[in-house]
Amino acid sequence: MRLPEVMKRILGFTAVTLSLLLCWSFIYWLTSWIFAAIHYSPHEYARLLINSFLGFFLFGCCMFLITNIKWVRDRQNKNLHPMIHAMKMMAEGNFNIDLSYYSNQFQGRDHPYYKIIESINHMAERLGIMEEMRQEFISSVSHEIQSPLTSISGFAHALKNEDLSPKERKHYLEIIEMECIRLSKLSENLLRLTSLESDQIPFDQKDYRLDRQLRRIILANEPQWAEKNIHMDISLEPLTITANEDLMDQVWINLLHNSIKFTPRAGTIKVEALKTADNHLLVKITDTGIGMNKETLMHIFERFYKADPSRNRNFGGNGLGLPIVKKIIDLHKWEIQIQSELEKGTEITVMMSQTSEEKRM
Repeated sequence: MRLPEVMKRILGFTAVTLSLLLCWSFIYWLTSWIFAAIHYSPHEYARLLINSFLGFFLFGCCMFLITNIKWVRDRQNKNLHPMIHAMKMMAEGNFNIDLSYYSNQFQGRDHPYYKIIESINHMAERLGIMEEMRQEFISSVSHEIQSPLTSISGFAHALKNEDLSPKERKHYLEIIEMECIRLSKLSENLLRLTSLESDQIPFDQKDYRLDRQLRRIILANEPQWAEKNIHMDISLEPLTITANEDLMDQVWINLLHNSIKFTPRAGTIKVEALKTADNHLLVKITDTGIGMNKETLMHIFERFYKADPSRNRNFGGNGLGLPIVKKIIDLHKWEIQIQSELEKGTEITVMMSQTSEEKRM
């Protein structure tokens, strides 16, 4: 037998002996006080028997309590161990956790351990979803950044060739400039989307004329639609709305840019702003562009989603414009709907709350 084990047993025996002596001493003091209080003096042998019996009884009660306390503690540790292990796994980034087996051991949904386990399961599930989204986001961002960087690096290397003609050199420089602009737009959109999702942008609303805002943005984009000889059909009722004007500028700019981008030369874009019978506002942007299939419509508001990456790259898209639009519309608690048919065109409808004048009535 090893020395530590011997010492452990000696200490255990000593502790038990001291406990027994303490119990006997306490009982001796207690019985002496009781006998003195009632003026009774039993025979010495009877006193010894009473003290011994009560001393052993008190010692047994103490041992029972200590044993039960240890049993309860061990049981609690056994129950808490899976929860502690699960939280350690989550701290290490592993969210593949299922404690439903342990929750079945606790009868009733009111049991505190049941509630803790269900909370851990729910937290692990939500964190797992967020981790998947984070990984997907990082992968998408890396791909979007790597693509123009590769292009810039390749054409910069090609420019070192002294045999290039001035025309070829100019063409390569234009490509590098275009890719730099694409990187800049990607960075700007990422920052804007991050700010919107973290509620860091002040959301101040005011009354303003919606029709004037739309007309201003359409005129500001005249070089783009005029260059493609696109016919603009504009029908704007005089409407006042309560909203964040700066954020709504981004909505209309993104939607109009998309329509111009995907509408062929000599196509048509129709912009309407009207009030419905139930005092709500509608803005419709309809184009005769290339349209989208049903699969694309299902994912159209997802970040970095592109039905045809090569086609979107040719048009200069990065898959962040519509997610930004959707986030701004959601902040206003409005709705946006998109209807589209491949090779026929797209209709985007933004449904907004009633005008400020009618809110006051």
